[in-house]
Amino acid sequence: MKKIPRNTCFRGTFFLMNPIMKSFVVFLFSLFLSAFFCVQAAKVDTVVTYSHKMQKDIKAVVITPNSYSRHAEFPVLYLLHGYSDRYDGWITKVPAIKDLADLYDMIIVCPDGAYGSWYLDSPINPDFQYETYIAIELVNWIDKNYPTIPSRTGRAITGLSMGGHGALYLAFRHQDIFGAAGSMSGGVDIRPFPNNWDLEKRLGKQSEYPERWEQHTVIELLHLLTPNSLKLIIDCGTEDFFYEVNKKLHEELLYRNIPHDFISRPGVHNWEYWENAIKYQALFFNRYFETNKTIK
Repeated sequence: MKKIPRNTCFRGTFFLMNPIMKSFVVFLFSLFLSAFFCVQAAKVDTVVTYSHKMQKDIKAVVITPNSYSRHAEFPVLYLLHGYSDRYDGWITKVPAIKDLADLYDMIIVCPDGAYGSWYLDSPINPDFQYETYIAIELVNWIDKNYPTIPSRTGRAITGLSMGGHGALYLAFRHQDIFGAAGSMSGGVDIRPFPNNWDLEKRLGKQSEYPERWEQHTVIELLHLLTPNSLKLIIDCGTEDFFYEVNKKLHEELLYRNIPHDFISRPGVHNWEYWENAIKYQALFFNRYFETNKTIK
């Protein structure tokens, strides 16, 4: 007698089903898998916030980890986009950032910094007051609407290019708000680029307002730092047009005995580089959050 292999009955039953029943079974199985993985994944929301300073609504992406609960408190990483991008730039181009929220049990907030705000309070344009918006208004809104750790020990900020400048600029000037900061390919000295990226529209002509440009460039704000006042990580590719100013920032921090992580490796000013860099930065910030877990 021919021996019937195991599972033959199941396979035969499935293949003997009519096409409608087969489709239904496949649909149910797919639904089960989708539900399973949705439960396991971080949640990505687009929220609308309001800036009283600029009198307008501003969108942001908020990523909450799969462990999210109203009964717990989570650290927050503010992740800034670059020039000409917007609030959904990071999640669109590097969707894996939601995995970092899961991996490190953190909330990630990607605010809108307009096309070219440089995250400054522009002295010449009241429609571009993004220092106040990010560091004060948005942080307060997030703390009010999400179960965060509402202190500098539970907040970090980083970004790419214009956002790298913005993250360090805001953290240096608001050390009571942020405890750690980073930059990826950041424009940490804007003075060599007076005709680029709408800087003149935010600050006026450099030739007419040199002091104003110095006051709004990261490398000229190092006097605000003391050793270990901020945990810092800086990353820039060696073929990036911002590499020289980042290397100079690194050297100035060393000269002032300001501890920091500085990473440079082959790479240019593109998403391939930033997709890799954000992994190191998230790990760095997680270590900061873990170290300060009991401090409020």
